[in-house]
Amino acid sequence: MAFEYPENLQYQDTHEYIRVDEDDKIVTIGITSFAVDQMGDVVFLELPEIGDTVEKGENFGTIESVKAVEDLKTPVNGEVIERNEALIESPEQIADDPYGDGWLIKVKADDLAELDDAMSAEEYKDQVEGD
Repeated sequence: MAFEYPENLQYQDTHEYIRVDEDDKIVTIGITSFAVDQMGDVVFLELPEIGDTVEKGENFGTIESVKAVEDLKTPVNGEVIERNEALIESPEQIADDPYGDGWLIKVKADDLAELDDAMSAEEYKDQVEGD
């Protein structure tokens, strides 16, 4: 199967993608199509509440599939300003459009420089697919 790795996103080795709105310091976080495929059918999603504080490298929630339960890691320190309520109700929909309607949370980042260690699309693809 061919996976998508949109060039306009950044990636973590824990399979989260990061979309940055630099003007507002808003970071949208989701999981990659590769991760969705590896997990299989997603059956449960736990996300933080709006107003919660998240810390870089820490868990912000869990995603559960028929195969496994995985922790979700945040790439920045900040405050959760939005969460995808539709996915909490119907977590299986994440597979339909992980980079669009399948986003998980939006965080108002304290410092976008914390993303300096994120991977490019090419780096992430090399990591998960090899050469």
